Amino acid sequence: MTIPNIITIGRLILVPIVIVMIMQQQWTTAFTLFVVAGISDAVDGFIARNFDMRSEFGAYIDPIADKALLVSIYVSLAIVGAIPSWLAIIVVSRDAMIVAAVLLSWVMSRPVEIKPILLSKLNTGAQLAFAAFALAANAFGAELAGLEDVAMLLVATLTVASAGAYLGGWLRHMGS
Repeated sequence: MTIPNIITIGRLILVPIVIVMIMQQQWTTAFTLFVVAGISDAVDGFIARNFDMRSEFGAYIDPIADKALLVSIYVSLAIVGAIPSWLAIIVVSRDAMIVAAVLLSWVMSRPVEIKPILLSKLNTGAQLAFAAFALAANAFGAELAGLEDVAMLLVATLTVASAGAYLGGWLRHMGS
């Protein structure tokens, strides 16, 4: 067990705590824990890369922790009415589609390697930024000066485009 893996497991443990804080509308705590989780993601990656602590376990658990946090936050924010349901559905649907495609590939003995693409990284950044904004808006009254709808549209567009890019790659892989 490496230090980055311990940090990642800590991030996974934070997920249900952040969800409870959102559900109880303890916005400042939810926002703070979300920021801690984000910092922990950067720190575990830095340590893994720069101190030769990469591991196969880490390669699997890190994206699982990231997705667990993001999907859970979007669903929780939608449940309490802090973001529109349609946005959470788009975010969750993309990840469900990717997981289903990977599982189907394994079942069909045609495993596909999922590598992050630039569009996916932009999507994740937009999703994280908007989740942070939604938490900050409730915790501190932060506002995007009327740009909330534009930000939501950007998240939705990047999420759908990323889903399409992964689906296209998967279809090419399965057809070859």
